[in-house]
Amino acid sequence: MRTTCAALAVIGVLLLGVVSAGAFDLTLEDSPDVPPYFVAVSKDTQTFLAFGHHSPLTLLTKLTCTTGQEMGDKVKEGDLKTPEGVYFIEHKLAKGLDYDVYGGLAFTLDYPNPIDRLKGKTGRGIWVHGRGHPINPRETQGCVALNIGDLHRLEASLEPGTPVVIATDVRVSDTPGEFSREAKELVDRVHKWAEAWSNRDDAFFSFYDQKDYTEPGAPTFKAFRDNKERIFAAKPWIDVACFDLHALRGPDYWVTWFGQYYRTDSTTFQGEKRLYWQKDSKGRWVIVGVEYAPAAKDYEALYLQQSTRDVGKMLDAWRRSWEHADLKSYARWYVPSAVQDGRQGLLAIMDQKKELWEKNAPKKVAISGVKVSLDRGGLKVVFRQDYQSASGYSDSGYKTLVVQPSAIGWRIVSETWSAKEPS
Repeated sequence: MRTTCAALAVIGVLLLGVVSAGAFDLTLEDSPDVPPYFVAVSKDTQTFLAFGHHSPLTLLTKLTCTTGQEMGDKVKEGDLKTPEGVYFIEHKLAKGLDYDVYGGLAFTLDYPNPIDRLKGKTGRGIWVHGRGHPINPRETQGCVALNIGDLHRLEASLEPGTPVVIATDVRVSDTPGEFSREAKELVDRVHKWAEAWSNRDDAFFSFYDQKDYTEPGAPTFKAFRDNKERIFAAKPWIDVACFDLHALRGPDYWVTWFGQYYRTDSTTFQGEKRLYWQKDSKGRWVIVGVEYAPAAKDYEALYLQQSTRDVGKMLDAWRRSWEHADLKSYARWYVPSAVQDGRQGLLAIMDQKKELWEKNAPKKVAISGVKVSLDRGGLKVVFRQDYQSASGYSDSGYKTLVVQPSAIGWRIVSETWSAKEPS
């Protein structure tokens, strides 16, 4: 079905990454929908930059930091280099730390990320942390360290999921350029990817690097595809909704991340998903890796809010089709196997409506008090219905619909009428 990415989608921070002689020189561009808070680290100038989006992009804090003792991007464990790329804070550590080395406070990063692993990089334990003594330039074993007083002042802002972009150098541009368009391309790709997944379409697999893509539980692309195809064949429907979509630029890749709410008739999942994109040999952006993190929000509540709006639009169109006795338009709101007050299948429903409307056409159909809830069949929709025909007949009661996601939106699976409001 048409997925719910657009309402809360954001283009993200438009990060211009240029790889030159091993350097990742980062230029930030303003965007109307950048994340509310993110961090960029310049290894050349040994600065820690906290940005927020307050129309325009705003530098909130500029602090002195220190990075690895050796220059360049981290490649292997023990090389004393700080990795360059897009990372995310995972956990806060405030106990059991060597005070002189860490200052009693540290935030872990997700190094190595999927791109790092594809490149064969090794090592672990890359943190943003304090120091128990005044910091000196390039004194860590690969971490990013700040004076402990500065880190305590930032502590409340460095929540799990905060992006930390580490680059050779960091600049800010007031002029959108080529990479702004590239960011939009990546955001559009996420929309199409989610739509193909919801539609159980073979096109879903074209979004992935079929040589290198792996994920937890699927050590090869073939294993990933086989598992997804089994699910596609077994499920009557799938719905994928994306919220708070962002994009960040790394040295030779992009990361898109968002809150994901996934549903089938028997499974529900919500959490943060990060997709890592690189260009293939044909110049197309394809997914080469994925990361998951716990949900930052109640995405089920957001899903219900968005679904209620979408179902409201569907109900209004369904009501108007009925009110105008438009059989063709009315039929499109039902699945072929739909059940309506004992009538089995769309053909039986249409035969009954055609006969009825030829004798006594509808005049007015009014809907009020719509309530939407999750249902194994999709969504359960209950509302008051007031009906009046051309001959003057009228009735009032309550309709209960079960609607199912499809490639063309929500469609009615079952429909029942009752004189009293269902409990």
